[in-house]
Amino acid sequence: MLRIRRELVDQIVAHARRDHPDEACGVIAGPVGSDRPERFVPMLNSARSPTFYQFDSGEQLKLYREMDANDEAPVVIYHSHTATEAYPSRTDANIAGEPEAHYVLVSTKDPDSHEFRSYRIVDAEITEEPVEILD
Repeated sequence: MLRIRRELVDQIVAHARRDHPDEACGVIAGPVGSDRPERFVPMLNSARSPTFYQFDSGEQLKLYREMDANDEAPVVIYHSHTATEAYPSRTDANIAGEPEAHYVLVSTKDPDSHEFRSYRIVDAEITEEPVEILD
């Protein structure tokens, strides 16, 4: 189960809306071993695509160095889908390389509402998990 503060959910959704029609992507870092998302880090989608995301390699290297220095891990890895439901694509599953992370997807296909879902992806196997939003 992903337990996440409402302000972090709001930041993810706002980022997804801001980058629409391209996919948005980012990380929420937290203390190693805590499973507690704390630090919102929006990333640049270097693919600038409505159907694919790819972290900018320079930003990703900088982020992972920061997390290492701060004893943090990528607790949540998120991206948006702009024209489909919030479910990982085959490509999403194949590039998911953090088995301990929660993979959050936000669908922005509907301009008036959004879909927010979380998954565990291990060896390209996708398992949806409940999300508890903390106020």
